[in-house]
This record gives sequence, C-alpha cells and structure tokens, in this order.
Amino acid sequence: MTMEKWQDFDVLKKKWLEDQNFKETYDALELDYKVVLELIKARSRAGLTQEALANKMGTTQSVIARLESGKTLPSLKTLHKYAEATGSHVQVHIR
Repeated sequence: MTMEKWQDFDVLKKKWLEDQNFKETYDALELDYKVVLELIKARSRAGLTQEALANKMGTTQSVIARLESGKTLPSLKTLHKYAEATGSHVQVHIR
C-alpha cells in the first residue's frame, strides 16, 4: 500500500471517528489496530509480500495474514522476528 493510500485511510478514519458508536468501538480496540497497522506498514516499506515475509521469518503466509488481520496478537518474540525480517525495530513505551 502506498503512502498516499495511508493518507486516504487517515482521512476516512477521522471522518468515521465522528460517529460515537464507531469511536467507542475503535477506542476499545485502538492498541490492537495500532499494532496491526504498524505491521502492515513495516512490510509495505520493506517491499515484501506476505509470502516473502513468511519465508524470511520461517513461517507460513497464513500466519502473517492472521497477524495482519488482528485475529492473532503477536508475542514480543514474534514482533521482534517480524521487525528483523522487515528491516525495522520494535519499541515499547509504558507511560
């Protein structure tokens, strides 16, 4: 996905968040969404398909698809492997 498409998504998200029901649901799932979005962005920046990323991580495309759909939340170990395979890094902030 290109950066232009991400900007389009941001515009749509802002509009959707004006709806109170959507906002309450989004807020409850915000951290999950952020993780998924960052995973997809990292893979996109690396120019990798799900299959290519899976091969670099020693897993299957279906595992990557589940991670990127939010159906499976990754462990820190999996996040680290994903980041390494995409040339990224993981940062955790607790405030």
